[in-house]
Amino acid sequence: MSGLFRKPLPRGSWLMLVLFVGVMVSAVCVSYSAHWNRQLLNDLYAELSVRDKAQAEWGRLILEQSTWTAHNRIETLASERLGMRIPDAAEVQMVAP
Repeated sequence: MSGLFRKPLPRGSWLMLVLFVGVMVSAVCVSYSAHWNRQLLNDLYAELSVRDKAQAEWGRLILEQSTWTAHNRIETLASERLGMRIPDAAEVQMVAP
């Protein structure tokens, strides 16, 4: 007969159970949030590294372009490879518009 008569749960037991479940869910969410934050931070650092490498390559390309388009280099190539020269004053003809 002892199984028929159960003691009622103390007042507030359900409230304590709900609060306990809420605290556990909150703890899991905080842990997940911290993990997600670390992942995003790692992704950010990886993207910043890619950006820095691209900026360094861009700087090298700009330097190379300025070297290839330098006036003295173009003049040297024109005179050596194409046999071009600066015309004398007597060879210059003015054309009227």
